[in-house]
Amino acid sequence: MVFRLLALQLKEQNNLMNEVKKNISKLQSWILASRPRTLPAAVVPVIVGSALAIYQGIFYPVYSIIALLCSVLIQIGTNFTNDLYDHLKGSDTKERKGPLRVLASGLISVKEMELGIFLVFFTAFLLGLYLVYSVGLIILWIGILSILAGLAYTAGPFPLAYNGLGDLFVFIFFGIVGTVGTYYLHAQQFTWLALLISLPVGALVTNILIVNNYRDIDEDRTAGKKTLAVILGKEFSRFEYIFFILLSFFVPFLLHFKYAFSLWIFLPYLTLPIAITLVKMIYAFTGIQLNKTLELTAKFSALYGILLSIGIIL
Repeated sequence: MVFRLLALQLKEQNNLMNEVKKNISKLQSWILASRPRTLPAAVVPVIVGSALAIYQGIFYPVYSIIALLCSVLIQIGTNFTNDLYDHLKGSDTKERKGPLRVLASGLISVKEMELGIFLVFFTAFLLGLYLVYSVGLIILWIGILSILAGLAYTAGPFPLAYNGLGDLFVFIFFGIVGTVGTYYLHAQQFTWLALLISLPVGALVTNILIVNNYRDIDEDRTAGKKTLAVILGKEFSRFEYIFFILLSFFVPFLLHFKYAFSLWIFLPYLTLPIAITLVKMIYAFTGIQLNKTLELTAKFSALYGILLSIGIIL
């Protein structure tokens, strides 16, 4: 009887997979694999870093356009790598509460994904060579380190996401490196101001990952994926999430009172109602409900970044 039920469940899953494959084209599968909702995390650091360059009158549009393309490609490559290795390590199961994964659903094969990872990262590298030629070798090292970090997020002998370092990776590379690196293209120097401006960017992008890991804590624990949420628990995840929101609202004060930015620098405070809503959601929601929190967190990060950029320029 038990074997019959298992056979029926397996048949239903196979039928569902076949139905999914019929309704989603290969192009749609690759778009799904790129995780479009995460891409603002790659865009905002470039926008904010460029805004500071505009404010200081040292902006070169071509540099920012190429940096934006490289950043988005590295984000997509990281997403592809994450999809591949979560599938190979057994983290993406039918119990997961997040969006459909293309490898687990059979929409894209392992070989196709491996080729996709290579092409995306290689394209980012080729585009970045123009910036290396124009600005200097330091951009080469930043680019190589960013690509290696994108691979190391879930691949290699010590995958960052599986050893409690995913949050730190996102904060550093999609916050500090993305923002300060973009500013360096224009100014060709690193400054404390650029670092300060990068902090809310990194904080709010990291919050996207925090919600994701908070939602998946039980599944990740079962799969042996030691995210920071698994290691330190749900209470810490909620504290970390709220701390990063508070940090993002503290930075405009410093920018105004220490660096004499105009009152426009407080434009991000228009997102305060969203922040309050998110804090309520992180305490009230569980399981699949947290997908709504995840989506709103991503929108909050993008809107905050846009308003901060406008405030810097004005």
